[in-house]
Amino acid sequence: MSYVVGIDLGTSAVKALLVDKNGTVAAEASRSYPLFHEHSGWSEQKPEDWVQATIEALNELASSNGIAPDQIEGISFSGQMHGLVLLDADNKPVRNAILWNDTRTTEQCREIERTLGDKLLGITRNPALEGFTLPKILWVRQYEPQAFEQAKLFVLPKDYVRYALTGELHMDYSDAAGTLLLDVAAKEWSSDVLSAFELPASFCPPLVESHGLVGTLLPEIAERTGLQPSTKVFAGGADNACGAIGAGILSEGLTLSSIGTSGVILAYENDKNKDFQGKVHFFNHGKENSFYAMGVTLAAGYSLSWFKKTFAPNESFDEMLQGVGEVQPGAGGLLFTPYLVGERTPHADPAIRASFIGVDGSHERIHFARAVMEGITFSLNESVDMFRSVGKTVDKVVSIGGGAQNPVWLQMQADIFNATVVALENEQGPGLGAAMLAAYGCGWFDSLEACAEQFVKHAASYEPQPEAVETYKGLFRIYQQVYAQTRGMNEALVAYRG
Repeated sequence: MSYVVGIDLGTSAVKALLVDKNGTVAAEASRSYPLFHEHSGWSEQKPEDWVQATIEALNELASSNGIAPDQIEGISFSGQMHGLVLLDADNKPVRNAILWNDTRTTEQCREIERTLGDKLLGITRNPALEGFTLPKILWVRQYEPQAFEQAKLFVLPKDYVRYALTGELHMDYSDAAGTLLLDVAAKEWSSDVLSAFELPASFCPPLVESHGLVGTLLPEIAERTGLQPSTKVFAGGADNACGAIGAGILSEGLTLSSIGTSGVILAYENDKNKDFQGKVHFFNHGKENSFYAMGVTLAAGYSLSWFKKTFAPNESFDEMLQGVGEVQPGAGGLLFTPYLVGERTPHADPAIRASFIGVDGSHERIHFARAVMEGITFSLNESVDMFRSVGKTVDKVVSIGGGAQNPVWLQMQADIFNATVVALENEQGPGLGAAMLAAYGCGWFDSLEACAEQFVKHAASYEPQPEAVETYKGLFRIYQQVYAQTRGMNEALVAYRG
């Protein structure tokens, strides 16, 4: 039996999956690493921590019982997006990596908007947000000029790990799309953006397809991992692109609903000219010459975790949600907006905060719990609603993450999205997508679609219930009004948050 490895470089840990030709996960390994928050709003990691953790995870997989190193044919990657790794002339990091969830760059975002104007959305297809990479580059240039002077090249997190394993520097299109430096439709670094900010073309690494072969393991890495030096290494993709691949989102009409700490609605797109006017993200897919549109809810699963921590700290999630299915859609007229840490789609607003609306004396804790679940799903439906408004078909949604673990929540998604919702038999997220890129790159399959037929298995399916659909349609329109009605009050309350 032959195997490939999918490596998912996350924010808190790296997870490696060993997958065979049937799509079965034969073994997995993970290692965590620290986050550094030197100042409020800062979020950094040490690139070498990623490398060490990845090598340890690979070594564990290579030591799996009954598997010979020469049976592992290829490796590919999924990586946390947007994180800035600046390299010097010797390809050594000049400082810690600044991560996607770092919010120090508001000033630089406004600078990008002033400098590029309408060109920004026309070229990069995305607005200037603190999470993206270009604002981080500009921040380092402004506030750490000595470090910036040393920097000759930038890469993203998984690209640095891949470089450490192979000695080769590349970046795939799906991750490059989140830098604000890529001409997304043309699939090339934008000379207009680079010149506007006086950055040389050499500052950007060579671009490659996600399934592209970029090298083999360095001898010393092969020795440390227990793998063969001939093991093929493929570029990989951004975590959301790999998550979509791992869920089989590879053709029009298929949409992904992912509810983790944050939430994502991601829809496959063939048309590189589809214009969402920056209201949702528009990125290159990990599938060649394909794209995806994506909306983000900042506090999706986090909202439910917050509710549990605050109102049911000594109970499991199952205990807290016992009886939630007996509460009728609408939670007895109780509405929740999940803006605990601000919002991304469709309101790029870091200051807005959450609210419960419609509370009365008949409501019990279970009504609040259901309202939280519904509010999270309404927020995701904002993206579904925008997709449909520009003519996209959203009739089948693959649900992954925490929202796919609860049958009540799966049915709720079907009713609010007014679409068929399916769960997966063996959900492995972005790591499986990375393994699929390696399998396709190794020539196991003629296409990613053929790979998905073998690797991605649908489980239970949920159809929208007409009565619940109508109830939620009315509530969703009310939900959409809440942001504008409460924004001013939230601004007034800022001084009292302490």
